[in-house]
Amino acid sequence: MKINHALAMALSALSAGLLISCVKPADDNKAADVDSQKVVQDSAATDSSIENSKESTEQIVAVDISPETAKTYLTHVADDIVIPAYADAAKQSDLLNELAQKHCTQAPVSGDELQALRAQWLLLAQAWSSAEMVNFGPATASMSNLYINYYPDERGLVHSGVADLIAANPKLTPEQLAGESAIVQGVPGLEEALFANESLDASQCAYVISASSALSTRLKDIEKNWQQNATDLLAIDKTAESDRGLNQWINSLLSLIETMKSNAIDQPLGLTGKAKGHLPAATAGQSRAIINAKLDTINKAMTDPVLTAILGSNDENKVSDNLSTALADTTALLAQMPEDLSEADKDDQQALYDHLTDVTRLIKRQLIPALGIRVGFNSTDGD
Repeated sequence: MKINHALAMALSALSAGLLISCVKPADDNKAADVDSQKVVQDSAATDSSIENSKESTEQIVAVDISPETAKTYLTHVADDIVIPAYADAAKQSDLLNELAQKHCTQAPVSGDELQALRAQWLLLAQAWSSAEMVNFGPATASMSNLYINYYPDERGLVHSGVADLIAANPKLTPEQLAGESAIVQGVPGLEEALFANESLDASQCAYVISASSALSTRLKDIEKNWQQNATDLLAIDKTAESDRGLNQWINSLLSLIETMKSNAIDQPLGLTGKAKGHLPAATAGQSRAIINAKLDTINKAMTDPVLTAILGSNDENKVSDNLSTALADTTALLAQMPEDLSEADKDDQQALYDHLTDVTRLIKRQLIPALGIRVGFNSTDGD
């Protein structure tokens, strides 16, 4: 089952759809085009909350942010937002590992004990969903993010990979697992083991214990790296560099929303084209909880008091107010939807997508200009 690093990268690219182009039947293509046109038309008709003209950008006056203010804010981001997010994910993984060792003393594990493991897995999955807002630094540079959350798994590799690994290694250890492919590790692998069966035998228990232990090690390494290198990772001492620091941080948050909107909502639900891949936490049926965790992270970061104070120094309070309102509306809509978003009414699914589009437009057309930075080249929204 061992897959070398290069192959893991190739599989990741395949899963993300970067190396595969599927030839679709002509009729399917035509139907998808019609559906796509309808969605665009519907979206344009309902998109009255955000002005499409250039006025929204032209009316924004950039705040004069001093190097001292930027340094204070970025230090706050590192100490109070980024590092705690990784620390919480590591903590939740530790708790899952401890719970697994407790309940797996005598297999099989089922009933209330299995439900307890599943509940703790969800806390872990939500914690990592929050930490994923940081799309730069040690997690991505080392590709540890793939070993923590191999998603989108469009080819269903996790399901078969975890089953094969457990069958081949009934007494799997954390050390053995650490050398395996990203496909069989992290949050999705644990989800597969815990939710695909109504009881865990001894070999499945060994996997859960090993996977949670290996995951904790990765998360703690990332947390430690940030603790030791936050100044460099956020360019706290080089605030004049426009491509890093504040620019990198805000664009990281924007990227989270755009990636979530595309990979975790649009594509699996088939809103603007043919359905592809699956919702996050699809096996657990907890896609709403994952999306909500990401949305909550964005909400906290965008309405952070320190950031709000910076915007308020130039009387740009309307930027914060607009973002806060848009995020609150999106959160309220999400709260009314089923735990499994695939079961939601199609109009509500589309409304969620449209709400997130409004949020990205506010960030691009109001927040980013107000901060005097620019939209990064990796923006995927197409707006």
